[in-house]
This record gives sequence, C-alpha cells and structure tokens, in this order.
Amino acid sequence: MSLTLTFFSLLAVLLLEQIRPLPVKRVVIDPLRKLTAALVKYLDSRHKHHERLAWGLLVFGATGLCAFVSYMLPLVLAVLFAILLLYLSLGFRHESHYFTDIHFALRAGEIDRARALLAEWRGGRYDGVDSGVLARLTIEQALIGAHRNVFGVAFWFAILGPCGAVMYRLARFLYDEWWDTEPMYGGDVNSELGAEAVPAHIAFNVWGRQYGEFARHAFLILDWLPSRVTAILFAIGGNFEDAVFCWRAQSVLWPDRASAVLVTSGAGALGVRLGESDSDEGEAAEDPEVGVGKKAGVDDLQATVGLVWRALIVCLVLLALTTIAVWVGS
Repeated sequence: MSLTLTFFSLLAVLLLEQIRPLPVKRVVIDPLRKLTAALVKYLDSRHKHHERLAWGLLVFGATGLCAFVSYMLPLVLAVLFAILLLYLSLGFRHESHYFTDIHFALRAGEIDRARALLAEWRGGRYDGVDSGVLARLTIEQALIGAHRNVFGVAFWFAILGPCGAVMYRLARFLYDEWWDTEPMYGGDVNSELGAEAVPAHIAFNVWGRQYGEFARHAFLILDWLPSRVTAILFAIGGNFEDAVFCWRAQSVLWPDRASAVLVTSGAGALGVRLGESDSDEGEAAEDPEVGVGKKAGVDDLQATVGLVWRALIVCLVLLALTTIAVWVGS
C-alpha cells in the first residue's frame, strides 16, 4: 500500500470514528472471544505447544488472509477494504468515554462513581482511593490506551498496510485476554465448574498460564518499536527534555514493562509525577514514582487530552510531509 493511500486512509478513519464511533465490544471483542475460546478448546488437548499454535493461527492466520484478500482486490476495493480493517482495528474513542466520565465525576466530587468507572476500565478495586490517586491512575491508563488503540495500530498500518493493523490489534487482544486480565473463575475449570459451565470468553483465561506468558512475550516484541515511537511523539507534543530524561532514567523502574516507556515519557512530557500509589483487589500496592514536577491531580486530566491530541497531530504532520516528499521526489 502506497504512503499516499496510507495517509488518506488513516485520516479518513480518524474522521469517521469521530462521527460514528465503532461499538467495539459488540462488533469486534465478543466475536473474537468466541472464536478464540473455541479454537483454544479444540487445540488444548491435541497439541503440545497449543498456545503457540493458537496464537499463530489467530494472529498470523488472520494477517495472511487480510493480505491475500487485499492483494486480490482491484485498487479501489483494496483501499475500501483497508479503510474497513483500519476502522475495526483503530479506536481513538474505544476507551475515551471512560476517561471523560471519570474526569466529570472527579470534577463533580463523585468519588465513588469515579472509582467504579476506573475499576470497570482498568480492572482491580479502588475502595478508599482518593481523587489524586484516581487522577494519576486515569492518566496512566489514558496514555497506555492512546498508544494501544491509536498509535500502535497506526504504526503497523503505515509499515505493513491493513494486515499490519490487524496483526497488532489481534496481538493486543490476546495480550489483554490471556495475560492482562484476571479470570473470573479460579482453579481448575474441569474439576471445579466443568468446561461447559465456564463462559466461552473466560475459558482461555483459566486453562493454562502458558497462554498468557506466550501472548505477553509476543505482544512485547511487536510493541517494542511502536511504543518507543509513541514515546517520541509524546515528547515532541510536550516537554521534550523531561520526557526523554524520564524515559531513559525511570522506565527501567516501572514494573509493567509493556507500558513503562509510555508512562514515563508521558509523565515527563506533562511535567507531572505518576505512580507511587495503586490499589489491587482492595490491597494497597506501591508503584515507583516516575515523572518530574508536582504530583498529577484532577487538573492535569485535561492536559493529558491535549498531549494525546498534539502527539496525534505531530504523527499526521510527519506522515503528510513524508507523503509530500515522495510526491516531489517521484
């Protein structure tokens, strides 16, 4: 796919999503959960390295299929097909409603509602957490979500076309489902509940830790370069010097390697401190403090929105300039 078509496809999808956001859970997540659960259930008892086979069939199988269909279609249909796949994969507004609702709740002093919204978005429990910690956790999740829903997808779309966007989106989906979320049921599925008693989208969360381990490592590999590109965009969109300093000096301290670069660079770009306090399943936990300046609070939520938009504009401008340079040079 040419750079020109890549730019205009990305721009078209971003505009389309602002006009008509995709109901991602109904259209994308639920069908993927059913398909994944059925495949894992079939492979689990038939193959030794079933987690690798399941991941490969889902991610590379779908990627190869999309590439084949795109290659076989005429140019106009191929462009429309690319826009459709990008629309299904990229999601600037997939999670933004959580951020907006938490922001409004904190502004209105509705702490309990903000805690419930954050738990629904991020997972865990936040009983007793004050507004400052809620704001910091919301900013962290917004930075990570902006990358994984927009910048990471856009990166692979620019590199490999629509099949790249599909590959990254599926890898992220399996990371979320197999590693980043906790199962609703613990223990042995067959012995405690019976396989049929477990909902389809929960089954692969409790059938073996090896699924999550492999999905995590695979996603970290695919996300290594895109996350650093996003960190650079955050730096350009905010305080560049502080962002780079925090990224280089503090990312090694963050326990979640998948999001360390994003959180540290975002904190430096915003000129605030994140981390330090968290809550998981009602128990307090400590994350290393990262960033510079004052502790992030409710007033910094709007600044986070501005940073993400500036990073997106920088991304589009760079892609547009590259497209113009190709035109001029051809």
